[in-house]
Parts: sequence; C-alpha cells; structure tokens
Amino acid sequence: MGDKVEFLGHSLIQHGKDNDRIYLMKYDYRDETKIIDSLKDLADKYSYSKIFAKVPLNKESIFLTAGYTREAKIPNYKSGEEDYVFLGKYMDHARGLINDSALLDDVLATARSKAKVDPPPLEDGHVIKKLTKEDAPEMAGLYKRVFKTYPFPIHDADYLIKTMEENIHYYGIFQGKKLVALSSSETDPEYKNCEMTDFATLPNYRGKKFALVLLFEMEKSMKALGFKTLYTIARAKSHGMNATFAKAGYAFGGMLINNTNISGDIESMNVWYKII
Repeated sequence: MGDKVEFLGHSLIQHGKDNDRIYLMKYDYRDETKIIDSLKDLADKYSYSKIFAKVPLNKESIFLTAGYTREAKIPNYKSGEEDYVFLGKYMDHARGLINDSALLDDVLATARSKAKVDPPPLEDGHVIKKLTKEDAPEMAGLYKRVFKTYPFPIHDADYLIKTMEENIHYYGIFQGKKLVALSSSETDPEYKNCEMTDFATLPNYRGKKFALVLLFEMEKSMKALGFKTLYTIARAKSHGMNATFAKAGYAFGGMLINNTNISGDIESMNVWYKII
C-alpha cells in the first residue's frame, strides 16, 4: 500500500511501515505547542523506529529538548531567506547506528573532491523534454525496473499523473521514442524551493551523464519560474548521484541516518542544496 501522506493538525506528514518512520514534511506554526507530543503519540501507536522532521531553524531548540538531533541544514530554504533543519529522533536505538560508515565516508569525500562543471552535451540521437501525462505509463515502467522499493509510489502511472497536476515537473531523456532516463522537480511555490529528485536511468544507458544533463535542465527551468533554493536527498552510498550534485555546484548539508526505504533497504541519505 505504501506510506500515506496526511495532516497531523495543520502540519503535513508522511508515515507508514515501508519506511518505518514519520516524516514531518511541512511544519505549521499553529501546531507549535502540540506537534512534538502528537508525533511521539503516532510513533508509539504504530511502533515506528524513527521520527524525521524538517522544521524552521528558529524552532529547532524545542525539538532538541525533546530528544531530537540535527542531521542536516538547508540555508535559505523558505522563500530564499529562512533556514531549515532536518532533525531525527530514534525510537529504536539500532536505527540510529551507521553500519556502513567507511563506504559512506568514501562516497562523500569523493563527491566533495569533484570540481564544478558546465552542463554536458547530450549524445547524438537523444533528446530531453518535459514529460506529460501521456508519458506516465512508460515513466512508471522505467521506475519499476530501476527501484525495487521507493518512498513514494512512483511505480504507479496514476500517481505520476496526479503529481503532475499538483506540483511536480518531470523531465526525461529519449533515444528515439524510448524513454531511457528521467527525474523530477518537486516544487513548493509557497516556499520558493524545489526538491530535485526521482532520478532513474535504464541500466544499459548508464555512464552517459544523463543525471547531470537532467539536473541542469531542471535547474534552468526552475530558475526561470522564480524558485530560489534547490535541494536533494540523495542515497548516501551512491557515488554517482552524490558526485552529480557536487559537480553541479551543490553544497553538502548533512546526512539523514537510516532514513529511507529505497531499492529494498533502509538507507542513509545525503542532503545537498544550491541557492540560485
């Protein structure tokens, strides 16, 4: 069924057993006096092992007092002005332990050593375009091939169409009429930021810098629409994705420990951001 997105008070959350956590996606100041207790009650009710919260920096202290720790920070997250932090609270101590720290340290060090690059050219015979509802079945099929599991139901064409109608812009690279790579920009018009996410390339087409091509294309489009801050939550063990964002001039914001169920396992995720 997948984790569900709903309101807790006035704040938007995602929760469920797929990720075995609660994600406070959009904090609302009207919930300040009760949100921490409400999150804990929900976590206790379903025995979730982690609460993951994205909140304004000026509200961090009340969460820290309640046992949360800072895992990442994005400056100018809201409207190009207000800083936000990503906080974690572990209901199960084991969830907060990193078992592959040597690999994750190597991935991050390698990424941070990359020099910023210009947008790479697209290979002959390939085109990039913004995707539409008509592309949704092929998009869902590609995502099914690349990801065994994912934190949102991108394997479902109807879900992709629904998100297109709301706030997500999808871009794809085609070889002829075949979709071979795609990504999305999840926009927040109120906060003037975008999450650059959902990158996937068919196995036989990897190594062609398609993710970097897509990232630069999305960045150009989002800047033209007036967005101010771009960020991503990338798999911490992925050399390719972390290097892609580093080469595009993104800064490292921190690591979210054992945070997301992706490709069949709970993985740690790295936050990267860019002010445009």
